Amino acid sequence: MEFLEEMEFVGDTPEDWKCVKLGEIADIKMGQSPESKYYNDKGIGLPFLQGSKTFGYKYPEVEMYCSNPIKVARKGEILISVRAPVGDINIATQDICIGRGIASINSLFNQNEFLFYYLKHSKNDLLASETGTVFGSINKETLYNFPILLPPLPKQKAIAEVLSSIDDKIELLHRQNKTLEEMAMTLFKQWFIESTKDGLPDGWEEVNLGEIIEISSGKSIEKGKLKEKGLYPVLGANGEIGRTDDWLYEGELIYTGRVGTLGNVFIVFENEKVWLTDNTLIIKPKKNEYYYFVYFTLKNAKLDEYNSGSTQPLIRQSDIKEIEIFLPKINHLKDFEVISRNIFTKIQFNTSQIQTLEKLRDTLLPKLMSGEIRVKI
Repeated sequence: MEFLEEMEFVGDTPEDWKCVKLGEIADIKMGQSPESKYYNDKGIGLPFLQGSKTFGYKYPEVEMYCSNPIKVARKGEILISVRAPVGDINIATQDICIGRGIASINSLFNQNEFLFYYLKHSKNDLLASETGTVFGSINKETLYNFPILLPPLPKQKAIAEVLSSIDDKIELLHRQNKTLEEMAMTLFKQWFIESTKDGLPDGWEEVNLGEIIEISSGKSIEKGKLKEKGLYPVLGANGEIGRTDDWLYEGELIYTGRVGTLGNVFIVFENEKVWLTDNTLIIKPKKNEYYYFVYFTLKNAKLDEYNSGSTQPLIRQSDIKEIEIFLPKINHLKDFEVISRNIFTKIQFNTSQIQTLEKLRDTLLPKLMSGEIRVKI
């Protein structure tokens, strides 16, 4: 990439960098939770974040709103989780009401992008600062006194631009993947849902999903095998939860959450090696022609509504097997499979690029923030 030509390896911390306190270079605002009667999911008021549950790598998703906000993080400010899990970092994409689990940080020198990446890099140090015997937390004083190794302003901008350019490319690829999958879902609904509204077309059958799939549970992973870095992804009910150097499954399969988080449906691509935990259910269509038909059937099935757990969300293998479906003629399935595979080949290619870019970013981040690698200005 072009920006790599603008970087040089130095090794030692540059002399013109200085150590300052976060509170000396930024305004810090602790969140405050409004009364719950003002919460809603109808889009009334400002977006509301109580904690980091819906954080992404850089930007949060919004699920709740608040019609009577008390503390507001402005667009572009840093959001940091101050209650367990401590240290998660995002940037506000709009004005957001922040509850007591969140604080906002705003650079006095218009350098929120640099501070975002610096705090990302420093998460373990933030965790070391947490207090609380049961649930960890950090307070405003801890944030104020948190040490920042600060380069001169032009270098802050240059570092932020390098890392942001990588994240912008990652975000673009994620958006492309979302659009591509939405295209395939639209086609699925047109061919297999809307076409049955006036009765089953000739040659279609009403069957249970269990007649065309095999289903099993994943396997728990020993605590010592679950790592932050490893050769293969460890996949739980909500996607990747860590890495490991061992794998259990290889090749095409579909999986969804069995316990805890229900409703998400994922694909493991051909030639991928993964570990699927016992929080997942693994679905394998009995015929290749069924693969993407089954995937989108499950995506469309609202699996979270099949919850049979008393203390925590749970879906059983039998719940999925008993889902009633309309099975099209095999030639329809083959046509849909060809189109879907072409779409998901592009998604897989984009996903590979995303992983490469994420690895590059995660390699550069600590080296840029320590001054070991400098961006030429």
